Amino acid sequence: MTHLAVDLCGLRMKNPTMLAAGILDETGRSMLEVAKAGAGAIVTKSIGREPRAGHPNPSIVELRNGLLNAMGLPNPGIEAFREEIAEARKGGVPIVGSVFAGSVEEFAELVRMMADTDVDAVELNLSCPHAIGLGAEIGSTPELVESICRESKRQTRKPVMAKLTPNTSSIANLAKAAERGGADAVVAINTLKGMAISPEAKMPVLANKFGGLSGPAIRPVGVRCVYEIYEAVEIPIIGVGGISNAGDALEYIMAGASAVQIGTGVWAEGLEVFTKTCNGLLRFMADNGFESLGDMVGVAHSGRP
Repeated sequence: MTHLAVDLCGLRMKNPTMLAAGILDETGRSMLEVAKAGAGAIVTKSIGREPRAGHPNPSIVELRNGLLNAMGLPNPGIEAFREEIAEARKGGVPIVGSVFAGSVEEFAELVRMMADTDVDAVELNLSCPHAIGLGAEIGSTPELVESICRESKRQTRKPVMAKLTPNTSSIANLAKAAERGGADAVVAINTLKGMAISPEAKMPVLANKFGGLSGPAIRPVGVRCVYEIYEAVEIPIIGVGGISNAGDALEYIMAGASAVQIGTGVWAEGLEVFTKTCNGLLRFMADNGFESLGDMVGVAHSGRP
């Protein structure tokens, strides 16, 4: 019997689609709506130790093939966010709490605090490209990635997932570092650092000048990254970047992803993107003789027809 159920680091998901951090995950109510729409799991917005306002507007630009954003990691802080997580739990799907920090010690503290909430796992944001001293600025070297993962894992028995940056010379090396540090899974990719300039205004469109590019334009990069990571590590991979239908998801799965996250696709297609993607996966599996999602993970490496 064809099915989409996934066991990801002990998280039992009814299907492999997850809400990516940063969209419709600011409140418990919005996360509940995503769960009702069919997502297999939800990743919260990235949360810090204290409240953070983020960057001033304009902070997002709509492009032909995606979005360019420089939100700057706005969030209410971990203590205020506890009640939103409690509300999101009512959706009946696994909740992954995303955290960001500026040092190994701060990551360890945030992981401990996030794990003390009712989340099922923790995602380390090691890859935001538009926040000074955070994200990709400390997640671009294997040594720091390994140290952050190791100290984070010491804080909890819950699964810890490292979200990696594509803005590096070798994302496979970052993945190997995360695995050495004890990460239970890696997430690839976050946004690509980009910029938009208004010819009329003769200046950058974003107030922050630089932002993160997401959406269909980055999917080939994301698929390539997952493909490379799959050949470098043994831990599961969660693919993200430009997914809005079953065909997009299949590229990541066949490259080596055990699950996928959808972010900009929610903005472009609406909440029905989860159900549509899952239905498309089931049709493809039935038509091509695959009984489970695991049967398709990494098949692009074997050349299986």
